[in-house]
Amino acid sequence: MDGGGNSLASVCPDGSKRKVCYFYDPEVGNYYYGQGHPMKPHRIRMTHALLAHYGLLHSMQVYKPNPARDRDLCRFHSDDYIGFLRSVTPETQQDQIRALKRFNVGEDCPVFDGLYSFCQTYAGGSVGGAVKLNHGHDIAINWAGGLHHAKKCEASGFCYVNDIVLAILELLKRHERVLYVDIDIHHGDGVEEAFYTTDRVMTVSFHKFGDYFPGTGDIRDIGYGKGKYYSLNVPLDDGIDDESYQSLFKPIIGKVMEVFRPGAVVLQCGADSLSGDRLGCFNLSIRGHAECVKYMKSFNVPLLLLGGGGYTIRNVARCWCYETAVALGAELEDKMPQHEYYEYFGPDYTLHVAPSNMENKNTRQQLDDIRSKLLDNLSKLRHAPSVQFQERPPDTEFPEPDEDQEDPDERHDPDSDMEMDDSKPSEETLRRASNSIQNVRVKRENAENETKDQEALKVAMEHFKGTEPMEIASSKPSEPSSMAIDEPANIKLEQENPNKLPESSVSMFQKP
Repeated sequence: MDGGGNSLASVCPDGSKRKVCYFYDPEVGNYYYGQGHPMKPHRIRMTHALLAHYGLLHSMQVYKPNPARDRDLCRFHSDDYIGFLRSVTPETQQDQIRALKRFNVGEDCPVFDGLYSFCQTYAGGSVGGAVKLNHGHDIAINWAGGLHHAKKCEASGFCYVNDIVLAILELLKRHERVLYVDIDIHHGDGVEEAFYTTDRVMTVSFHKFGDYFPGTGDIRDIGYGKGKYYSLNVPLDDGIDDESYQSLFKPIIGKVMEVFRPGAVVLQCGADSLSGDRLGCFNLSIRGHAECVKYMKSFNVPLLLLGGGGYTIRNVARCWCYETAVALGAELEDKMPQHEYYEYFGPDYTLHVAPSNMENKNTRQQLDDIRSKLLDNLSKLRHAPSVQFQERPPDTEFPEPDEDQEDPDERHDPDSDMEMDDSKPSEETLRRASNSIQNVRVKRENAENETKDQEALKVAMEHFKGTEPMEIASSKPSEPSSMAIDEPANIKLEQENPNKLPESSVSMFQKP
């Protein structure tokens, strides 16, 4: 693979292999937004087919995501919004006109068969990836995730549930600071808005700006209150190419990593910033897009890779296949192997495609000005902001085997021997945990049941364990692992019985 980054391709600084996991549900490609709609979940199945035929699945632990439950989704989203998504169907939507309008569902975000199951699946993969990073994996991948426009109380831009916010909240249980980077052509507005007033999450979005959906992401939008200077927006114009993009991406992200020092990174890899995208107007090659993945990987910080936009689906599959190889440190032949979707990639049947000769409207002066402005904003931050923790929500414990007694090349799941603590947290524990984290606040949406005190934080503390391991194309199932979501947030304190077991769990299948 070409270029970039500042570390070896496939090993950590101590020489050990990167532990990479990948989330995929074979049903995800069956969801259909409707005739003529540009968002096609089928692209996830195409990506998976490429990964299989390039032999990359053998190099990762592969997991079927646990469907996120109502209370998992309500860590960020409002109860009434999630209730609506759960209940609405194509047959009943005409009886819910007011709710459709209220929750912005119906046009860009249509009601389709299995809508809520689709949301549960892609959100479950992202949160499951965060759980794996919290328990020892180096890189987690969920190409079905990355739906960055969804708001607390409404759908937006083909996105219904904001899996990214839910995953970041999970990471915040273990890490004092989390960095979110967005290379989709559209501004990552839903994620920025959720963390606009906190210094525990920095959001950095590189996007087309100016008469373009969603219309937000001005360079002057920098965060508010404790979150001032923790939102960075990189507004770009049509036709940006690999060289111009990296002239901004590497110096800005390099400075962010130096100053912010995140414990984990979430990278949204929206492929609509590629050249030739059906809805896009950038001119990035697949190698140029993947250079961002390679650079983020080079810092050896736990990394969650998510999908996002991408509407020329043959190029989306190419891109995410190649970026999976980057995560694994694997080299891929450009000539594509035969597989069930081979005809999509004609007439060349290659992994890479050449960018176009479209005009790059981003002048060097404009790029220099943007870079200087954002680096100046970063210079106003204290290095590695201190966050005080008296007590944090406990994580599910995953006993590790004695690795000295194992084959160092053998892939294994450190979470497979999970034990569950069924003890109910005391009121005093809840109170002290709630008071310990004062920095995470979510911007207020206009909703009927909105909490009134935006400074107060409430922490849900639960322990649970799944019950039914599931297997797909596998000869070696393992024990299920947990997908607990106990994050600091201002949404609500869960009242359910923490001793109640979930209906299902994240489970893993491995290639032999």
